[in-house]
Amino acid sequence: MKKILAITFCLTLFGLSNSYSQTVNDVPIKDIDVEYIQIVGTSKMFSTKVTIQIDFGQENKFFKDNTRVKDGEGKPVDFNSMIDALNFLNENGYGFVTAYAFAISNQNVYHYLLKKKEE
Repeated sequence: MKKILAITFCLTLFGLSNSYSQTVNDVPIKDIDVEYIQIVGTSKMFSTKVTIQIDFGQENKFFKDNTRVKDGEGKPVDFNSMIDALNFLNENGYGFVTAYAFAISNQNVYHYLLKKKEE
């Protein structure tokens, strides 16, 4: 009985830790092993939230959404603003370098370059 409880407890902890990890291209954000990343943010229609995509040099495949941040269940994550996304990536080991924005069809597109922080 104790073994069953111990196994159940371990599986529950493992499941909880995985359910809260964010990934890009099925790689946990903290495990992306590159010097620089670029985040591209676009505002969502009829919303104050932004959608970001992260480019860390991964191969992009047609019809596969492999640049969006996803939660532990594989659902895309939206951010309140670009600063929200920047704070999120700062917590995950990346610091701000530079940013620029431009408009496409009356929609702002934000590009932020970030660098992995020294440990």
